[in-house]
Amino acid sequence: MRAEAALPRLYVPEEVAAVLGCSAWWVKDRARRRLIPFTRVGRAYRFTGEHLAEIIRLHEARPALPQKQAATPPAPKPPAPQPPSQSAAAKAHLRARPPRRARQSQFGTAA
Repeated sequence: MRAEAALPRLYVPEEVAAVLGCSAWWVKDRARRRLIPFTRVGRAYRFTGEHLAEIIRLHEARPALPQKQAATPPAPKPPAPQPPSQSAAAKAHLRARPPRRARQSQFGTAA
């Protein structure tokens, strides 16, 4: 009895998805890509309560802090890039290949 009380409860992806309000596919996909913590039992993904709390912390969005007015002037902007000079290779004109049906008709194939 005491050994059972010390073991954490393991949740299946469907239970985690229900708590998070997402799909079980999303939970399995994130676990497969190792983006969320999990325990692997055989070929199945299992999650503890600690895993679930960490998943929530990982995906928590914090409000942006208002930036304080800087006492120093802003850094100068880098110069705009100059357009590349046109060389002889850039002046070469490309021609499109004729469509396949036009090429087939020149050989007199029957459709």
